[in-house]
Amino acid sequence: MLDLVIRSDRVVTPAGVGACDVAIQGDKIVAVANAGTFGADRTKRLIDATGKIVMPGGIDPHVHLKWYTPHPDGSVTYTDPPSVVSRAALHGGTTTMIDFARWTHGNTIQQAIERRHEDWTGQCHCDYSFHVMVEGRLPPEIFDQLGEALRSGYPTVKIFTTDITPSRRGRMVDFGDIWEVFKVVAQERGMCVMHGEDNDIVMHMYEKLIREGRAGFENMAEVHNAMSEDLSFRRVLGLAKNVPGIVLYFMHVSAAFGVEAIREARARGMPVYGETLHQYLMYTADDYKRPNGQMYHTYPSLKAQADQNALWAGTVDNTIHTVATDEVCCSLKVKTMGKRIDDTTGGNVGVEPRVSLMYTEMVGRRGYSLEKFVALVSTNAAKIMGLYPRKGALAHGADADITVLDPAKRTTIRKEMLHESDYTPWEGHEVHAWPSLTVLRGKVVVDNGKFSGDLKDGQYLFRRISDETRSGAML
Repeated sequence: MLDLVIRSDRVVTPAGVGACDVAIQGDKIVAVANAGTFGADRTKRLIDATGKIVMPGGIDPHVHLKWYTPHPDGSVTYTDPPSVVSRAALHGGTTTMIDFARWTHGNTIQQAIERRHEDWTGQCHCDYSFHVMVEGRLPPEIFDQLGEALRSGYPTVKIFTTDITPSRRGRMVDFGDIWEVFKVVAQERGMCVMHGEDNDIVMHMYEKLIREGRAGFENMAEVHNAMSEDLSFRRVLGLAKNVPGIVLYFMHVSAAFGVEAIREARARGMPVYGETLHQYLMYTADDYKRPNGQMYHTYPSLKAQADQNALWAGTVDNTIHTVATDEVCCSLKVKTMGKRIDDTTGGNVGVEPRVSLMYTEMVGRRGYSLEKFVALVSTNAAKIMGLYPRKGALAHGADADITVLDPAKRTTIRKEMLHESDYTPWEGHEVHAWPSLTVLRGKVVVDNGKFSGDLKDGQYLFRRISDETRSGAML
């Protein structure tokens, strides 16, 4: 007797879209068969989702939960924890998130990982994993520690090429140390995930705009500008050419220059992957001028319409592979506390509406196939980050992580309907579908808005970057 069967005429599988029964036993998918294969007599529960879209659970590869956030008045807050954001994620059809274990001076990589597990273990409704984050001047002993972490199932390392703001001095890793990290990561068959901006240009523009009396946050795009992304991406790629076996993933690509740099590198056969955010795909620097314009900001800044157009083009030609959130869940008061280019809070509240917004923009408004949409919000992240085919696929043996999108639930997003914060930058956006069902490893955790998840449901996902991803052959 099966535990659950979900039936629909639009099931998105690795073989395409078709009328299928998805059969679940325990926490795994045990069969994907023609619709009607499994009757009610063969399962404890049969859900007929005909007319709805059945897809693998969404994967957000870039979030910051319970994240240390200093403010211009000297105060410190933490962003909302996994207990809050994971609940919202499941309501929105996302079943896996990847956060960061931040190493700081005076600690070991292992201590950073252990502290992060303390923040998450038994405190998350959905599955999760961590990138290891390093920053500043790296001591010689850290490279052996990184190698151990990579071998232990933490295969992705985050590196900054800028301090981001003047108040965050010490965040940037210099290129000599980046070179050393690349060599360790390549040897241990991992991947580096990059925040790419040119620090000289960024800090020059902070000084210039402050000196000229143009320090309002609405000028942010002049500081974190497109040229900075171009210079940084190309310098990183130039270094990578000299480290055989290194794999790169550029986080939050925001500019046409970044898209083009990744496109050219991939054309040369380099295993390089691109992520953008739904902020960049739907907002531009002009939105900073709107009331509470800080709501739309993350680092790097929003850019021009031409940059947004290039990002969309990148999702079409396989240059941009994933759409993430850079989730920083805080209150509107905290988000709008900063008024200047050097004190505005980055990140955004967006994990819950991400899947529905991208379905609307991709399938509804641009005519993308369901397979392309699912790849961008789920499958590609699983493949790149070392989770596939356990995650990101409706296939025999995969975790039974399933989202059912209902096109009949066409709605307008309001902050009152969401489960994260007291505001949403997506207020007033119409979406063409909304999840009616979310399943996490075989457990129905959201059913027509009713939540039945538990904080102990979330499991940590140890990962390994596949040979196909490392060679560039996976995507």
